[in-house]
Amino acid sequence: MLKHGDIWSAIDALALDHGLTASALARKAGLDPTTFNKSKRITREGKPRWPSTESVAKVLEATGAPLATFVGYIDKLAAGSPSATMPLIAISQAGEPSRFDTNGRPAGDNWDEIPFPTIDDPHAFALEIAGSSLEPFFRDGDILVVSPAAAARRGDRVVVMTASGEVVIRPLIRRTARRLDLAALGPGLPPLGFAAEDVLWVARILWASQ
Repeated sequence: MLKHGDIWSAIDALALDHGLTASALARKAGLDPTTFNKSKRITREGKPRWPSTESVAKVLEATGAPLATFVGYIDKLAAGSPSATMPLIAISQAGEPSRFDTNGRPAGDNWDEIPFPTIDDPHAFALEIAGSSLEPFFRDGDILVVSPAAAARRGDRVVVMTASGEVVIRPLIRRTARRLDLAALGPGLPPLGFAAEDVLWVARILWASQ
């Protein structure tokens, strides 16, 4: 028997296998980016809203995935296979108050989720890139898996949250008790430096869907 949650989880799994979020998958299929949002999966009356067969057909065509693959996701979920998830937030929302605690760990309930294999840091989260400001290293729709607990070394790409709420993504040069220095992400851009008191937290990027 088909279950509402299994169908939606299969769409999430299909997106992840192609390095996309659900919203990026919708865009790739020529659908409204909000088509697969968590908020669209339940009506205002609290009733389950099912994805249309047309939407499923479009995402399969856009990704080149056969119907058998999609059905396979559903079968695994129906069989009770474990499905690990990770909190997801858009980069445009990451600087909003109360999204993170003082250690850079997700806080509050207003987060999306994506299926993702369990990693060592239980507070790891996924960050969705929007726009072209980080090209050619990260593009619109890319997903970054970020770990607040992972040790960051020179040359590692990190996410930095400043005291002003700015989210900065750059390679790390050095971090001392007084200062944080970051390299340019691309040619022609100057390095950045922050006083320690201007930095709320630094978290290492473990993986990117490129």
